[in-house]
Amino acid sequence: MNRKSKGYLIIVAVFCSFALFIYGAYSPARKAQKQQIFCVKFKNSIEREAVERHMHAFASLKHETKAIIGYTAGRTIEPAGKTGAYDVVHYLTFQSEDDMKAFEKSNEFRTFKIENEAAWENVLVINADIQQ
Repeated sequence: MNRKSKGYLIIVAVFCSFALFIYGAYSPARKAQKQQIFCVKFKNSIEREAVERHMHAFASLKHETKAIIGYTAGRTIEPAGKTGAYDVVHYLTFQSEDDMKAFEKSNEFRTFKIENEAAWENVLVINADIQQ
């Protein structure tokens, strides 16, 4: 291989490396396919601070568990003149059912449940596909 060909090869290799770097930086994130919704009703005797600790602890699970792609949460809005069936809702998104199961079996989630379930009156968990 002559010197001129080697020079072109180096330039092409640099451009290819740059293109791969750009592709990696701008490639889309993992696509959410599954959703899990946790609806929680607290016992009437539970203090507001305990509810806030629950919310922060559940939110921190996203950073402790890699299976979770997305997380949002909030307090429920009561219908006019009616008592709400649940107090807070947590929305989690996962890439697959296996990720969802891995989250449920994780030590972090098990510890969260043990530390918080005494405050819960009722919990509803809904698993669903995300339609695109």
